[in-house]
Amino acid sequence: MTQSVIELKKTGSTAIVTLCRPEKLNALSADLRDAMLETFASVQSDDAIRAVVVTGAGRGFCSGADLTTPAPQPPPPTQDDLLDDLGWVGRQAISVYRLNKPVIAAVNGVAAGAGMSLALACDVRVGSELSRFKTVFIERNLSPDSGMSFFLPRIVGYSRAADLIYTSRMVDAEEAYRIGLLDRLVDADTLLETAVEVGEQMAAWPPLALRMSKRVLQHNTECDLEDALRFEYTSLTFGNKAVNDRKESIAAFRERRTPVYTGT
Repeated sequence: MTQSVIELKKTGSTAIVTLCRPEKLNALSADLRDAMLETFASVQSDDAIRAVVVTGAGRGFCSGADLTTPAPQPPPPTQDDLLDDLGWVGRQAISVYRLNKPVIAAVNGVAAGAGMSLALACDVRVGSELSRFKTVFIERNLSPDSGMSFFLPRIVGYSRAADLIYTSRMVDAEEAYRIGLLDRLVDADTLLETAVEVGEQMAAWPPLALRMSKRVLQHNTECDLEDALRFEYTSLTFGNKAVNDRKESIAAFRERRTPVYTGT
């Protein structure tokens, strides 16, 4: 992992992933993109981590793809490269959205272009008066990527998504909170602390139930009612496989104490 461009720190059961290119407002260089994929893969396989906070160093969350630093010369493409229909932008979106635990974006400044898509791929977004969002793509003669066309209309609705994508206007923190781009709006000096608190609130619940809740929620935004009900019903069996956590939840309720869950 390229430690100079990303930092992974753990506090309790929550991991904090910090993009570390503050001089570029954490713009996504090739090194940072690769480091993000490595980091999320390591978080995915670490059962001790039950929630994740993503934020940026300095005064920006992520300003999108880095257009100012020369890209390294890529090696000759393999046949898999030639058939790649996702690209790094697609892999970034999947690595965050399909992570097997909740992801909270602590949007500490501007989130633009692919950086805005990164925030949208998270389950929850916490921001402050310094948070700003900008779609950017149309300004570069591009249509949206990194999952923006999937996430944005599901979060704010089709017509608002169209407004933001077609105009590329800046959205300040107050409007972002009003239209649902931000789920919580707090003071800038408590932003990261609040995001970690949200992560720890989530991480306090049974790990399998938490994972299945994310899986059910995502699946059921893409299907009809009958399929959703069937998926809910069959998914209940996964949580019940954690026999000790099921017993602990009942015992703690009866004994009026805080439960301790182990994922077993």
